[in-house]
Amino acid sequence: MNKQSKTKIEYGDFQTPLILTNKIFNKLVELQVFADSIIEPTCGIGNFLKSSSYFFKDSKEIIGIEINKTYVAQLNNNFEQRLNKIRVINDNFFNINLSKIISNKNSNILILGNFPWVTNSQLGRIKSLNLPQKNNFQNHNGLEGITGKSNFDISEWMLIKSVDFLQKYQGYLAMLCKTSVARKIINYIYKQKYNLSYCSTYGIDAKRYFDASVEACLLFCQFKPEMQNYSCDIFENLDTSKYKTVTYFDNRLIRDSKNFDKIKYLYTNKPKTKWRSGVKHDCSKIMELEKIGDYFINGLGEKVELESNYIYPLIKGSNVANGNNKKRKKYILITQKYIGEDTKNIKELAPKTWDYLQSHSSYLDKRASRIYKANPQFSIFGIGEYSFYPWKIAICGLYKKLDFKLFHLIENKPVIFDDTVYFISFQEEDEAIKILDILNSPAIISFYSSLIFWDEKRPIKASILNCLDWDKIKNISELELLHPSYSKR
Repeated sequence: MNKQSKTKIEYGDFQTPLILTNKIFNKLVELQVFADSIIEPTCGIGNFLKSSSYFFKDSKEIIGIEINKTYVAQLNNNFEQRLNKIRVINDNFFNINLSKIISNKNSNILILGNFPWVTNSQLGRIKSLNLPQKNNFQNHNGLEGITGKSNFDISEWMLIKSVDFLQKYQGYLAMLCKTSVARKIINYIYKQKYNLSYCSTYGIDAKRYFDASVEACLLFCQFKPEMQNYSCDIFENLDTSKYKTVTYFDNRLIRDSKNFDKIKYLYTNKPKTKWRSGVKHDCSKIMELEKIGDYFINGLGEKVELESNYIYPLIKGSNVANGNNKKRKKYILITQKYIGEDTKNIKELAPKTWDYLQSHSSYLDKRASRIYKANPQFSIFGIGEYSFYPWKIAICGLYKKLDFKLFHLIENKPVIFDDTVYFISFQEEDEAIKILDILNSPAIISFYSSLIFWDEKRPIKASILNCLDWDKIKNISELELLHPSYSKR
């Protein structure tokens, strides 16, 4: 990566075109926004500032903050001759105290703009120092924080800081961001029980304006003291008047409350049967294999001879989603039957497998996640008694379709899924087939669809799948299965 590309990613230097900033201000005028003080925390070349000065002529001060000294010099020179109420400050949003830069502490404040869409992991890979001070601001704990949910969009951190600041005032937030990030901010406001009088999002064509293949929107929030309206109106774009409203139920944001209301009797927050995720090993080159004749080939292209004791057929998420299992050639090395099991017994039961693991220990020992450090050597996760049942219903979390599939033994061994897959296990075929039919019925598909936000990277999650009350679905009538709106309850 050249220096210019690295800098562009590191500082989020993707400028919002004037045509879009003007469209956004037209919407703000339509929403009857009035602001004494306008702040753009990462103003870049200043298009939001230019639109601010044109559309909000009655504002008392317009403040831009920008880390790039060249942009700051150019903006201050341009604005000096036009309007003395515009100030551009050369500083880093991660360090600045917004309260100190506002002249009127009792003013109506509008924070707007376009924070960087890069994640902290992406910045880490290019060794960027342009990061907020590390802390667990999302309050993830245990395995979640360690295994990947601690990765976050930088804009999420910046938006949270902006929302925190606006709670002290009466004001507005109008920020371009990924749609998934907007939803996280709405959830944050709800969980904090912050003041919020109105919230809406407006879809943005990110490909057109930023050449980015991502779902994006304008997030708009109005904050007023002692108002806690946590619903959100969802508009497809800035031009339409049609919208859907998402609301909360049992502390969960519901995508389609109209459909959910018809079948919410199927909902539970205390599931008796739980969906599990597939195996997590973080070392596919060593743990995943292909079989050719009597030998296995690992991800390094090495021919390996192993005992069958610890080898199981592997089904990847793409195979689950596409139903393409006939050409399956993948196998996986399963070193444990349950989390924390001592792996030293492999040496006695399968010496060739033990030698293979030892000779490739440098790959396994350097796995970055902390979950491996305090556990036996060659440990894996996402494993338990349920992993070895003969019948399994599975679905891939990465695909934008609800289509549950049934899997049985292969080569007389239970199939193992990768960690993009969620599954439930059964000892008996009859029960598995019955549940599969129920899960793929219109009623259950409608139930899950009302909870899933399809724009997310992994739209189908265990936390959503586990919302279904199994006691009720086992007794659900055929009429209810076929017609989601029908309910005798």
